[in-house]
Amino acid sequence: MTTISATSSSVSSASTSDASSSSQIAQLTKQIAKLTEQVKSLSSSGGSSSDVQQQQELLQQQIELLQQQIQQIEQQQAQKALQQQQQQQAAAEVKKEGVNKPSDTNSIDIYV
Repeated sequence: MTTISATSSSVSSASTSDASSSSQIAQLTKQIAKLTEQVKSLSSSGGSSSDVQQQQELLQQQIELLQQQIQQIEQQQAQKALQQQQQQQAAAEVKKEGVNKPSDTNSIDIYV
């Protein structure tokens, strides 16, 4: 019978850089590949069918958890990109406002 080693990875906070997010995704993808190989090797291990099936289910659950972690990291990256885009748009709008283009916060009332 093959033993299954549980691996856990934590998803870091949103303050991680894109490079570390990419490395986390790469690491999780490697873990998924290893678990997939374990699933494939279980079918040829020659153990009892109920043990093999149970271990395959556990491995599939681990793979699903790792895939969910990858999705969370990708969502965090997308949120960061959206926030940066919004900040850039806001900065561009601030540059457009000025003396010749008054706004609610940048206008002069002259009474004669």
